[in-house]
Amino acid sequence: MTIDYRGARILITGASSGIGAHFARELARRGADLVLVARREGRLKELAAELDGVEVTVLPCDLTEPGAVAALAAELRVRGLPLTGLINNAGFGTFGPFAGEDAERLRAEIALDVSAVVELARTFVGELVASGRGVLVNVASVAAYTPVPRMAVYAAAKAFVLSFTEALWYEHRRGGLRVLALSPGQTRTEFFEVAGLDFGSGSRMHTPERVVRTALRTLDRRNPPPSVAVGRLNRVMASLSRLTSRRFAVLAMGAMTAASAR
Repeated sequence: MTIDYRGARILITGASSGIGAHFARELARRGADLVLVARREGRLKELAAELDGVEVTVLPCDLTEPGAVAALAAELRVRGLPLTGLINNAGFGTFGPFAGEDAERLRAEIALDVSAVVELARTFVGELVASGRGVLVNVASVAAYTPVPRMAVYAAAKAFVLSFTEALWYEHRRGGLRVLALSPGQTRTEFFEVAGLDFGSGSRMHTPERVVRTALRTLDRRNPPPSVAVGRLNRVMASLSRLTSRRFAVLAMGAMTAASAR
C-alpha cells in the first residue's frame, strides 16, 4: 500500500537542510501540508517557496530552549493547525573526548536530541492518534546500536531515541498511528561539519533522498517494523551489534573514531 498524504499536515523539525528539507520536498510532492521548524528562518522560507500546491507554515524555533515546544504548540493552536504527522529530525552531534567537551554544548545536544523528541511526541501524540492516519518518525542513527567513543553523548542520545520509539511503536501498533525509528548512517548533510569531524567524507555516504525514500517506503508497508536502518551494510552492522559482546563493540568503534581523530 502507499499512504495517501493528501489533506495531512505534518510538522518537520530540522527542516532547513539535509534530511529534514528532503522530507519536506517529498511529503509536499505527495500532497501533505507542512509545518517547517528550525532555527534558520531564511532557509525555511527559501524551502517553502519551492513547495507548490500545498500549505506551508514556517515557524522558526530553537528547540534547545526551555519552553520552546510549549510555545510551538500554542502557536499551532492559535492558528488552528492540528497535526496528523510529526517528523522529529532535528539533532546534532559532538566529537571528541568527553572530558574536553563544552558543558553547555552537551546540554544543548541532549536538549535537542532527547528532550525535544520526547516533549514533541508527548505534546502531539493525542492529535496524531485522533486523526486516524497519524505518522510519527523519530530520526535515530546507526550510532544508536553501539556505544561510540568520542561521540559518547550523541550515540547514547540516539540509543535513547531508538529504544523510546520502538516502545511507542508497540503501544500504538493497533491504534492507527504508524511509528518508526529511522536510523541513517553516514549521510551527505551538514552533520559532520557541525560535529567538527571528517568521519563522513567519501562516495559511500548516503544521500538525504535515499534516507527519506527508505523511511517512506517502510511506512508504506502493510505492517511496518518499529525501526529501520538505511542501507544494507548498516542493517548488517545493526544486527551484528546485537550478536557481539559489548566489549568488542566498544573496542571496534573506538578504533574507528580514533582514526577519524588523527
